[in-house]
Amino acid sequence: MAPQFEVPTPLEYFRSLVADDDHFPLLEAAASIAQDEYPDLDVQQVLGDVDQLLARLRRRLPADAAPLQRLRALNQFFFRDLSFGGNVNDYCDPDNSYLNVVLRTRRGIQISLAVLWMELAQGLGLHARGVCFPGHFMVKVNLPKGQVVIDPFTGQSLSREELSERLEPYKRRSGLVDEFEVPLGLYLQAAPPRDIIARMLRNLKEIHRAQEDWQRLIAVQDRLLVLLPDAWAEYRDRGLAHAEQGHAALAVLDLETYLIHAQDSLDIDAIADRVADLRRAKS
Repeated sequence: MAPQFEVPTPLEYFRSLVADDDHFPLLEAAASIAQDEYPDLDVQQVLGDVDQLLARLRRRLPADAAPLQRLRALNQFFFRDLSFGGNVNDYCDPDNSYLNVVLRTRRGIQISLAVLWMELAQGLGLHARGVCFPGHFMVKVNLPKGQVVIDPFTGQSLSREELSERLEPYKRRSGLVDEFEVPLGLYLQAAPPRDIIARMLRNLKEIHRAQEDWQRLIAVQDRLLVLLPDAWAEYRDRGLAHAEQGHAALAVLDLETYLIHAQDSLDIDAIADRVADLRRAKS
């Protein structure tokens, strides 16, 4: 009798990928997000497609190429020859977050483009990292003569003055001016892989919430809570989505979890009232 192997669900697979911060496969975890929308997706094929791009890029460079030469070759290959760039025509399309689609269309949002770009950069031996810059994900590369910050939406290298200018509206909205001024360098710290995946999922979350697509929103929330099990506000948001779907028991379970762990939040009374309403509706 042939042995029986149980195939993990997409969520179980995702859980196995994000379990350990020391060995966090950013590209694979990012690619696996698309399995909710594309159940038959072969994630290993996505990784293989990126490997093929890297092999093509490596053939362009001598083995002893300097870091700056490697960076220039990467940007020429990625942004010009392959024409990867931002989807300015439909920025809120969920497909912009799915790496299998981004590889095919060569259009995405900053963070999906950044994940692909960083994989190629690291494959060339460049010290590349993502940056959770306010409102606009960036990538940075440390070179012998300094740091380069790049907008993955356009491929543009940004000066300190240009970065400060982009920060200004955020700082004014947040009251981070004058005596509350924060040095630019704090906004350019490297983002851990877990934070990058969380930002990708939250982008999808906002798209689905705006479209009131509760089923897809719940799938994203399931992943967020696997990734960030102590993010109590995500329980609240999943519970509210379950309520919209008519899943009263699941909604109550999530909302009560939120109430237990987020006792100082400003919306505690409103959420408690919602739980009471859901319990009355069940009875």
